[in-house]
Amino acid sequence: MKDLARLLRYVRPYVRRLAAAVVCSGLVSLAYLGLFSLIQPIFDQVFARNVVGPAATGGKIQLLDETRRLIGAGGRTFAPLASLASRIGEGSAGTGLLVALLLVVLFLFKGLFTYLSEYFTRWTGLQAVLDLRRDLYARIHRQSPAFFSEHPTGLLIARVMNDVGRIQRTVSGDLAEIFRLVAIVLGQAVWLFYLNARLAAFCLVLLPLILHPVARFGSRLKVTSRRSQERLGDAVSIMKEGLAATRVVQAFGMEEFEIERFSAALSRMQRAEKRAARLLSLSGPVLELMGAVGGAILIWYAVLRINSGKLSPGEFATFVAALFMIYTSIKNLVKIYNEVQQSMASARRVFEIMDLENRIREKPDAIELPAFRERIEFRGVHFAYGQAPVLRGIDLTVPAGQVVALVGPSGAGKSTLVNLLSRFYDVTQGAVLIDGHDVRDVTLASLRRQIGLVTQEVLLFDDTVRNNIAYGRTDIPLERVVEAARAAYADTFIRALPHGYDTRLGEAAHRLSLGQRQRLSIARAILKDSPILILDEATSSLDMESEAEVQGALQNLIAGRTVFVIAHRISTVRRADTILVLEGGMIVERGPHPDLLERKGLYARLHALQFRDTEPAPEASAL
Repeated sequence: MKDLARLLRYVRPYVRRLAAAVVCSGLVSLAYLGLFSLIQPIFDQVFARNVVGPAATGGKIQLLDETRRLIGAGGRTFAPLASLASRIGEGSAGTGLLVALLLVVLFLFKGLFTYLSEYFTRWTGLQAVLDLRRDLYARIHRQSPAFFSEHPTGLLIARVMNDVGRIQRTVSGDLAEIFRLVAIVLGQAVWLFYLNARLAAFCLVLLPLILHPVARFGSRLKVTSRRSQERLGDAVSIMKEGLAATRVVQAFGMEEFEIERFSAALSRMQRAEKRAARLLSLSGPVLELMGAVGGAILIWYAVLRINSGKLSPGEFATFVAALFMIYTSIKNLVKIYNEVQQSMASARRVFEIMDLENRIREKPDAIELPAFRERIEFRGVHFAYGQAPVLRGIDLTVPAGQVVALVGPSGAGKSTLVNLLSRFYDVTQGAVLIDGHDVRDVTLASLRRQIGLVTQEVLLFDDTVRNNIAYGRTDIPLERVVEAARAAYADTFIRALPHGYDTRLGEAAHRLSLGQRQRLSIARAILKDSPILILDEATSSLDMESEAEVQGALQNLIAGRTVFVIAHRISTVRRADTILVLEGGMIVERGPHPDLLERKGLYARLHALQFRDTEPAPEASAL
């Protein structure tokens, strides 16, 4: 119930439309009451030769009398109604004609308000689900990198699309039916008690026969549906991995292995879905059996009442029709209840993601970080992933305008160090400061606005070249985009594309070479014009020819900025103002390239390992 109440909070902003839907559902219920009130006159007045006055409902069903009175009153001012009033007077023929007219009018009335009720409810549900999906996506996007390392992308896609999609079927579709069916059940039940309280109370005693198995099936179905959705998330993750790594899969001849892996995940998902299918298939027959038992008892009781003269056949027919409508509505509500239980399992999975605490949170009193001018400091910085220490006692001051290179063996903590600067992670101990401001005390937007990033893995979007360079900034004119592209040595190949700057790149821009993609990434960083720049293995995945193409672009990007360069290739960092050598999470050496070579320490050994056979040409360095 807690998840359902939370889900309904998304409906609250649209409560006016929902209220209109409820009112329309109530009017639909009134239409059904009018239709069922026609049954007794048909049995007791149209089909019988003599008018029957039932003992229990005498004077209670007056729809025909009220209609005759209204038409008669209208006939005094409108001649055609006077003729109609005379034709629908007392007698079997007149009553039959009046019943036929009322039947058409009531169905028109019911159809109109059924349409309005369903439309208002579905509109409200679709809007509420849109808000929920948007909130979930926003919540995911604001999580720290640690969150994404613990939650595979495929699982998150399953939560946003599949789980919310199942919720949508309930909120936008089933909710309309719930309102309509509940209104019918309540309206018919009140009417039955009005007609014959004793017979209606007898039916009420039979109600637990239906409700008990419903509750049992619903609780079991919720657990089964949750397991099914979890298995679906696993299958989506495996599928995403396999499709993203198609070249590796085919290069190793592992197509059959990946197919089998995906098939096994589908089989696990199907086993959970089959358990849900068994419960759904069983609930209908059990409900019908319970209904048949209750109906048999009711008929036996009604026959006793008819034989004793306390119930007329027309009254009983009306009662049974209304009761059958209630039973059918309850049966449909049970079906919806089972679907709601499945949706609640999905809602629980969605809210689990939304309730996860963001490890990187802004302070309530966070300030805007002023424009960077002087220095970046790491003071006694320690960091650990869980219990595993990564950085230990980092003390570093970087004056504005300097180029600092980070080298060292894999796992030394190079990427972690710059991730702390961008506040993708928070320090375990110590502080990272920009111009004396602790990065934990400033807003994330103002911090990251001043930091540009170019990574080894170039991420481009399925959009135009122009929009990839401008990335989300629709206010930037084309002239500035072109200037950034020229500075990144990308303008020439962009103009050679089919539509120039308006060419769509497609998924991951695979039609471009690695060097071309990297130059677009550099153009994006140039246009952002951040005073602090991080180059994270920006050329490590390029061949020598592609790297040479990128060198000039990097030089234009670095100019006038404070730069942190992470590199495995010693050749790319030789011109840095300061080179930091990390090992075991500590800075073991620091200084310019010539000084570090003379010390014959770790840096000199790494240099010797990379250039055992050849000495790099002077122009090989990007810095």
